Amino acid sequence: MTHPKEAPFASLQFYATAPYPCSYLPGRMARSQVATPGHLIHAEAYSALVSTGFRRSGVFTYRPYCDRCRACVPLRVPVAGFQPSRSQRRAWAAHAGLRVRVMRLAFLPEHYELYLRYQAGRHAGGGMDHDSVDQYTQFLLQSRVNTRLVEFRDPDVGDAPGDGLSAVYTFYDPDERASFGTYAVLWQIEQARSLELPYLYLGYWIAESPKMAYKVQFKPYEILVEGRWRPSQDAPDAA
Repeated sequence: MTHPKEAPFASLQFYATAPYPCSYLPGRMARSQVATPGHLIHAEAYSALVSTGFRRSGVFTYRPYCDRCRACVPLRVPVAGFQPSRSQRRAWAAHAGLRVRVMRLAFLPEHYELYLRYQAGRHAGGGMDHDSVDQYTQFLLQSRVNTRLVEFRDPDVGDAPGDGLSAVYTFYDPDERASFGTYAVLWQIEQARSLELPYLYLGYWIAESPKMAYKVQFKPYEILVEGRWRPSQDAPDAA
């Protein structure tokens, strides 16, 4: 990954973190490249960063910068050409009656309790199942860009960069047998269409991680390879 120098990155600096245990591939170490200072990452800069593979966690904007590993592949869905599969159409119909509420970022005890239940049920042992209120708030409720929390009576958080929507995190009741995650992505695709935005950014596809491999089910998609967005049919090693 090269050091971005052109506008709108000219006023930004980039640094690499120390290695830390990878959250997705056991036994591997990860590093991140972080864009700073945060107060200069305005709407235009954030949109450009997202389009070059960066993501946001709280007030930090980062992308993978791992030694000898390229497992994390940025993936986005061109919404104009998206065609839902049969199972996705079923998920959309099954949850079409959910009440949607778009909210400003704010702490609600009900959301925090649901977040902990989701982490304990779906990601036990990953560390986030014991997040404190401060950790939860820093992760999901702090942002310097246009961010909204979308509640379907199960909440989903997403950013709005200039050329599309960027899904940040989705959590729901892990005990219910439902397709809430799929529905949340489909809803964001429809939102991007209604706002006349060309893309929904889904973060990183990791083929070796069951938690992250699902993203290639939203077709057609594009992945970022060597600085260039490639259609799914031209993407190497894509499912």
